[in-house]
Parts: sequence; C-alpha cells; structure tokens
Amino acid sequence: MSKMKLAFLALTVLTAGAGGLWIYDHNTPERGQELVALGDSLTYGIGDQSGAGYAENLEEVINDIREEPLTVYNYGIPGQQTDGLLSQLQDEDVKATLKNAEYFTIFIGTNDLIKKNGGDLNPLYDDRIQAGKADYEKNLEKILTIIREENPEAPILFLGLFNPYPENNEIQQVIDDWNALSKQMLEEYPRVKFIATDGILKEKSTEYFSDALHPNKRGYELITKKMIEEYDF
Repeated sequence: MSKMKLAFLALTVLTAGAGGLWIYDHNTPERGQELVALGDSLTYGIGDQSGAGYAENLEEVINDIREEPLTVYNYGIPGQQTDGLLSQLQDEDVKATLKNAEYFTIFIGTNDLIKKNGGDLNPLYDDRIQAGKADYEKNLEKILTIIREENPEAPILFLGLFNPYPENNEIQQVIDDWNALSKQMLEEYPRVKFIATDGILKEKSTEYFSDALHPNKRGYELITKKMIEEYDF
C-alpha cells in the first residue's frame, strides 16, 4: 500500500462524517484481518526513502509468514501529539475502524516531549518536561480507554520512545523515565505489549537516521524486526 494511498485513506476516514464518503464498508464481514497503526511521523514513515516505514514493512513481513492476509491502515500524522491522537480517536468515523481491527500499533509521545520542552531537546527544561509528562499520562490513559471500549480483544503493540541522541546521557534519562511511565500504565490494560525501540538505532549516523529525529529505511527495518521478534503474529 503506497504512502499516498495511506495518507488518502487517513484523510478520507477523518472527513467521512462531513462528506459521507467511506473507503470501505466497516460492516462488511468478508474483510480480512486489519492492523490499525496510530501515532505521529514515526508511524507515518517520515525519513524512509522507500516511503514505507515500519507499518508497511510490518504488513509485508506478516503476509510473508502467514496465509491469511493482513492489511495495515496507517493513521499516523506527522507532528501529532497525544492530544491530537485523542481527538482523532474521538471522531465517530475513526471509532468505526477501531471495532474491526485485529491488531493495533501505537507509536506516540516523541512530539509531546520535544514540543513541551520548547521545540528541541537542547537544553532540557525539567519543569516543562514534567508538565509534558503529566499531559502525556492523562492523554494516554484516555487513548487506551477509548481503544479498549471500542475493541476489547485486539492486541495493542505499544512502541516505546527512543533516544535520537544516543550519546546524550541526560536525554537518555528522560527517555528512560517516560518509557517507565508507559510500561507502568500499560499494565492496567489487557492484551497490551510494550515493545522497546530504544537502543535499536545503535548510533546517530546516516546508517540509521535520515535527519535529527527520523530513522531512514534501515532504521525502520530494525524497528519492524524488533516487533516481529517480540510478538508472534
């Protein structure tokens, strides 16, 4: 599924209430299995020269190892924070897509941290970061609650944050702290698995990164590989 098709799908679903347009009938029983990918630019796949990102990589890998086809619907929005994802999920048309998902992935929080700190991570402002962490916790709780209300059974794969500057120990402490919070919160919800992404991108170089934050094709492939290793599809 091309990135253009994914973006068009997300836009169409989000605007369905106003225009009455649907990509597919959400009540059609013949649909195959679906994975709904939620998040920001890291879910959308910014930085992957092939236009895939981890979501399309995952679709390809899963369909190579199982008979029943799986379709990934990528609802990632570049720049999105948890409050934006929360608003996205409260849209009635988006809720309709949640009911039919066989799996969910969530990759969110990077923008909450960066934007709350002032737009970058250098320097770090502890008071801003703590305020952002509190908002993140509140929004994430609501996000998980909505998903579970709409779909109690589908597994949720929650990708933890990674340090885009692996050599910076101060940033690493913040990343560790936010990931610890996420792990603690996820324990309160059934069928949710935390998948660590920190440490996968072993060094800050063009071997893994396309810019200051986003992985390149190889970086996203490493994230996909980690997901396959951590969860039995």
